[in-house]
Amino acid sequence: MGIVPVKTPTIIKKILPDYVWEFSTSEKVLYLTFDDGPTPEITQWTLDTLKQYQAKATFFCIGNNIQKHPEIFHNILNEGHRVGNHSNTHLKGWRTTVENYISDICEAQTIINFELEKSEVAMQDAHPSCLFRPPYGQIKPSQGKTLKALGYTVVTWSILSFDWEKETAPETCYNNVINEARPGSIIVFHDSVKASKNLMHALPKVLVYFSEKGYSFKRLPI
Repeated sequence: MGIVPVKTPTIIKKILPDYVWEFSTSEKVLYLTFDDGPTPEITQWTLDTLKQYQAKATFFCIGNNIQKHPEIFHNILNEGHRVGNHSNTHLKGWRTTVENYISDICEAQTIINFELEKSEVAMQDAHPSCLFRPPYGQIKPSQGKTLKALGYTVVTWSILSFDWEKETAPETCYNNVINEARPGSIIVFHDSVKASKNLMHALPKVLVYFSEKGYSFKRLPI
């Protein structure tokens, strides 16, 4: 897992207070998020699994993937989940100029908005789709400032499952979540091919574990 921690340190949250890391609440609620889709079969498996536990989530989608699989994108909406922007081509912010980074994100947002306009479900949604999660968690202060000025909310996380890491055993992925998640935590999974083995092991167990403890799973309330 390298030097990136499962639980985001408090000092990082204080250094970057403009980003959404978690929610302060005493309510037993968790915010599951999924990055990198829509992905054939895996995203639909994720939707079906969430439905079994009446769980809602937020999917941060890649523009290119939406273009390839618009029907899966609409399945996300039809199941009552939220969607957010995860860039168009999964750029690494630290290696990208502000201009190119913002352009890539705006291109993805154009694709998202086009599909949202076709969805009656989305049109009834009280929350506009202006959420952005930086790929790899990499974003320069200048990029974040520009996005904020454009009306985006940058959403990060408080808990990483590490489902995408091939060195992470499936049971470790599960333990990463249940050992660190607290009310209001934003948890990251990936509906991607790379993460599928760990995801398919850990997600159902996470849903069972917290459901039995009286937790609910909701879409991001921003």
